[in-house]
Amino acid sequence: MEFYSILKNDLNSAIRETLLKEHVSLDIQLNETKKEFEGHTTFVVFPLVKQVGKAPEVIGETIGKWLMENSTVVASYNVVKGFLNISLKDSFWIEAFAKIQEETYFSQRKSTGEKVLVEYSSPNTNKPLHLGHIRNILLGWSVSKILQFEGNEVITTQVINDRGIAICKSMLAWKKWGNGATPASSGIKGDHFVGDYYVKFEQEFVKEYQVFAESEAGAKLFESQKKENQEQSEFFKAFKNKYFNEISPLGAEARQMLLDWEAGDENTIQLWKQMNGWVYDGFDKTYETLGVSFDSVYYESDTYLLGKKVVDEGLTKNVFYREPDSSVWINLEDAGMDKKIVLRSDGTSVYITQDIGTAKKRYEDFGAKKMIYTVADEQDYHFKVLFEIAKRLEEPYAEGLFHLSYGMVDLPTGRMKSREGTVVEAKENAGERGELAHMSHEEQEDIFSKIGLGAIKFFIIKVQPQKRMIFDPKESVDMQGATGPYIQNAFVRIQSLFRKSETEQQTKVLSFPETLNEGEKTLIQLLMTFPEVVAAAAKQYEPSGVANYAYALAKEFHKYYHETRILGAESETLKTFRLQLSKEVALALKTSLYLLGINMPDRM
Repeated sequence: MEFYSILKNDLNSAIRETLLKEHVSLDIQLNETKKEFEGHTTFVVFPLVKQVGKAPEVIGETIGKWLMENSTVVASYNVVKGFLNISLKDSFWIEAFAKIQEETYFSQRKSTGEKVLVEYSSPNTNKPLHLGHIRNILLGWSVSKILQFEGNEVITTQVINDRGIAICKSMLAWKKWGNGATPASSGIKGDHFVGDYYVKFEQEFVKEYQVFAESEAGAKLFESQKKENQEQSEFFKAFKNKYFNEISPLGAEARQMLLDWEAGDENTIQLWKQMNGWVYDGFDKTYETLGVSFDSVYYESDTYLLGKKVVDEGLTKNVFYREPDSSVWINLEDAGMDKKIVLRSDGTSVYITQDIGTAKKRYEDFGAKKMIYTVADEQDYHFKVLFEIAKRLEEPYAEGLFHLSYGMVDLPTGRMKSREGTVVEAKENAGERGELAHMSHEEQEDIFSKIGLGAIKFFIIKVQPQKRMIFDPKESVDMQGATGPYIQNAFVRIQSLFRKSETEQQTKVLSFPETLNEGEKTLIQLLMTFPEVVAAAAKQYEPSGVANYAYALAKEFHKYYHETRILGAESETLKTFRLQLSKEVALALKTSLYLLGINMPDRM
């Protein structure tokens, strides 16, 4: 919806008639006026300087004077160097608000006919979901909701890494030291339960090495291979993989378990299924708590062989080449990368082989030419290689592959136990306010959950994905900062206004006040930008823009709420207008947070 079309036409006319003297149509770009200057929108005149041959201040004054004499929407202007700051008439804002009140303004856009596949989470079954996974999940889920809102058909998916030596380490540790314990008998969430046995394996492995290091064979090996002044612990870090693969009894047992799994040994497969089942149960509880889901799930145990056929096809196209030892490679040096192995000499696949095959399988399953991979930035190079290979294989989806890369999440101190900390903080804040005392325990818990989860989600999503971040549970529930609860509180305030008012929320403004205050103009201007904010987030696969928009809108509404009489307005017309403006703000806030996976409470 183009709100500034009249102003842009006027600017074009002003430039033609006073400066260029010719019939050209310029692509007029407008920017929000900086807070320190007076005005609502700004036209940058610097690009005209060379064309017109006049100083930027002269150009700005010339255009401004023409607008004052001829434009129906311009109230005043000022020129600061090369910036023409324009203030718009109240009639402009009232007409804009009338357009915003149209039912489709905050609704999902018309179908684009395009399919987009969004992958997120994709955990390993030997480790629990941690804070880094939470950032991954929230980013992927939010991007999927934003893309869907913009009219795309979105398929959400994950690849669960459920095979390999790391999984066998957990299995072996439980078999040796579990004593038949289960998540149910121990009271530990399934993914954490299995993850504890992966840690147990590593602990026992270190103990085993220490015994070896103190033995005659170990001491002799250390003396023969250590570097100058190297400590035993430093030597172990460098020697660890060799020790695991060639000397360690535990390593031998784990490797044998992997061979048994690949051979389909009944007992090994049964144990694998049992422990993975515990993990999946734990994963599902986290997904349910976060309110996310998947349209499809792929398992590495099913997909790890998929790429072999693609590699064979690539060999016939000379995309890949075979070395004398029968290993298969691709040379990406001309693209600023290196040579990459895609099949080992024994014919077994490597990790990228699986990803090549999985991408092709997904295209065959869903026909999506756009695929978004939500994966930490430590895999940046891996995805550059994968996407380049897809291009050279001339896959139909090659141009639509995107790596949604994100940085690590740190905590100020210690560890965070799921959402426990934020929910406790939410309860304390509500207790201080005393506004939920009349509600049932179940209703209160639902509100605490929405506030606690909203705090976690918003705090993580508001940071640009590429940036490493520190998650502070206490800061995330600050009612005065850029937080989820701060935005939820703006929404709750509006609900409270309508509970106290006899005016129905559905009532449209039939008549408008003649003048608006600056707070109302600011709110309307922010509402006007909602579609472009969401469109930009979809285009860039970047939900932080939506989060920061919601905060800016909430901040302006809180200010408006404190400075303006809404229910006590001077006239019924003004009261109705202010309530309906508040209603549209609430709808924008609710829709924005919905796109971030955050629910709104009606009370706080």
